[in-house]
Amino acid sequence: QVQLVESGGGLVQPGGSLRLSCAASGSIFSIGAMGWYRQAPGKQRELVGFITSNGGITYADSMKGRFTISRDNAKNTVYLQMNSLKPEDTAVYYCNADLEVALGQGRYNYWGQGTQVTVSS
Repeated sequence: QVQLVESGGGLVQPGGSLRLSCAASGSIFSIGAMGWYRQAPGKQRELVGFITSNGGITYADSMKGRFTISRDNAKNTVYLQMNSLKPEDTAVYYCNADLEVALGQGRYNYWGQGTQVTVSS
């Protein structure tokens, strides 16, 4: 069974940093774009950014500057480095990826279960 598993969330003080990880596991033939979304309480889920299999990165305009996305293709893992965190960054952060489970079956979009990030003093 294919799944995306996030880790690294938690409680951090304003101005602090966190690094989230998301590993794709199971029977995977190939991985396309991998990325991150977040959903704050009472708000819609929004894009943080994504990285293609070739390393091209796109960030939502509001996320540029403090957030950095990277990936390790050998580990099927995408990372989100978050710096200078603010209380308004508090949200559940979700991993998202396009996965192909077998040759020729095409890529389908998968979501992780989410990891809570709380920025508070």
